[in-house]
Amino acid sequence: REHHTYTGTMQRLVPQTTYRAVVRHFSAMEQPITASIKRKLSESFNPVHLEVRNESHMHNVPKDSETHFKVVVVSERFETECKTPIQRHRLVNSTLKEELDGPVHALSIVAKTPHQWNKLIAQANGEARDVVGPSPSCKGGDGSLPSRKG
Repeated sequence: REHHTYTGTMQRLVPQTTYRAVVRHFSAMEQPITASIKRKLSESFNPVHLEVRNESHMHNVPKDSETHFKVVVVSERFETECKTPIQRHRLVNSTLKEELDGPVHALSIVAKTPHQWNKLIAQANGEARDVVGPSPSCKGGDGSLPSRKG
């Protein structure tokens, strides 16, 4: 027997398999800048670990903005091509030049080799989420972005 799920907004029963597919589709949808950053970093670095965190909500910008990001990129490319943190940051910045020249106001970068990342994971008792903490609270900015109120 097929199971159904009541969807209150549509006021009808839909097959549970259809409901799950719709939920998966909408939860997988990302805002365009976030999706672009993920795509470009994935293509450029073939990372073993990638996080793109939209931290705009921590700043005085309108709801659903895509202006402040933190990226965590773990790639073997950092072992051979760019060994220093500044070289890695420059490479990430050049990969995201279009976003940085446009809508992205701030970008925090954590760029590690797989060996460095695994060492950090071990120190955090195997929890990737504990390796890179949250960014500090916003100090008010320079006033160049529209405010939440505007």
